[in-house]
Amino acid sequence: MNTNVDITTIEKFSKEDLIVFIKQLISNDFEKLIFLLYRIDVNENKIKQLLDKSTINTEELIAQAIIDRIAEKKITKEKYKQQQQDIDEDDKWITEN
Repeated sequence: MNTNVDITTIEKFSKEDLIVFIKQLISNDFEKLIFLLYRIDVNENKIKQLLDKSTINTEELIAQAIIDRIAEKKITKEKYKQQQQDIDEDDKWITEN
């Protein structure tokens, strides 16, 4: 599996494919894994806590943290989008260029 993928591609991975991808990064390009976690905005302290308490393998734990964070971001985006739609047209700021 190619380790040069963007976040949009990662969002389309199955959990199993994501685990394989994470395993490859751990073995071959740990720095890229750290950068990926940063880009997706996975909380570093959360990962550390999960790793300390977990009995599952590291790549599965990291994959699940990525899946959870992507899901959180989608929920937040939809919530914000809905809030914007609920604003009266008269209350919206309109800027003209």
